[in-house]
Amino acid sequence: MLRPGDRVRVIAPGYPPDARLARGIEILEGFGLIVEVGAHVDDRHGYLAGTDDDRLADLNAAFTDPGVRGVFAARGGYGTQRIVDRLDLGAVRRDPRVFVGFSDLTSLMGRLWQGARLVTFYGPMVNWTDARTGPVEIESLRRAIMTTEPAVLTRDPAEPSAAVVVPGTATGRLLGGNLTMLQTAIGTRDLPDLEGAILLFEDVDEAAYSYDRMLTQLRRAGVLDRIAGIAIGQFTSAANSGTWSAATAVQDRVGDLGVPVLGGLRVGHGNGQLTVPLGVKATMDTAAGTLTVAPGVTG
Repeated sequence: MLRPGDRVRVIAPGYPPDARLARGIEILEGFGLIVEVGAHVDDRHGYLAGTDDDRLADLNAAFTDPGVRGVFAARGGYGTQRIVDRLDLGAVRRDPRVFVGFSDLTSLMGRLWQGARLVTFYGPMVNWTDARTGPVEIESLRRAIMTTEPAVLTRDPAEPSAAVVVPGTATGRLLGGNLTMLQTAIGTRDLPDLEGAILLFEDVDEAAYSYDRMLTQLRRAGVLDRIAGIAIGQFTSAANSGTWSAATAVQDRVGDLGVPVLGGLRVGHGNGQLTVPLGVKATMDTAAGTLTVAPGVTG
């Protein structure tokens, strides 16, 4: 786990950050961490944070510098897929460290798991918005990366995805991330093997039919054939398609898989985003409305 005084590095594998980056750095420094910023984080190359080669250089430098104990994504957007296949996985295997990101970073997190079995943390990026992620969410991030406490997420009935439920309990390794990124990972080396796993997914700015389309493709590709359960995060800014909401479409696509499904978890792009490790054992209980996730770090 990270400790006060540890060096950490902020990188931008996709979109460039903006003025909000300063607030995220302030929060990490408030944890007692020494924050460095990658050499190319402020670069611009079209809509990307610098060229592919420069963004990759920052990524590999963060995972090969022995003094860097944690790597934090500055922002999501798009672009990580363009460089993830050239990640130095040998360095990751030799000297594992904390990685935090979400959204577009799902592709990198999947590659880190598939290629190095690195547990990663699906949580807020350094381009921080206090109106979306306040003191509770700051503490959730700190606990996840700096303590060995388990994470317990409780169904929030105010979340649109809370309407999706299939009763039951399940235990398995928690894997997944952003649904769009999981769907586009089919046929690549960054799609996690979900056999016996609890699949976690969330998304933003997608209509109900898009959730249907993405889950249908995962079903047709056999990705969901042997999962143990499904935990659903936030449906942020989702639009109805006809009379169906995103929750209706998702219930239709996962309700007949024969596994428990728990929606309403505050993971993803919405307000109150909590941090959870991916790659560790988790237990879900739909009656209690809880997802309990083992710690992602050791003492």
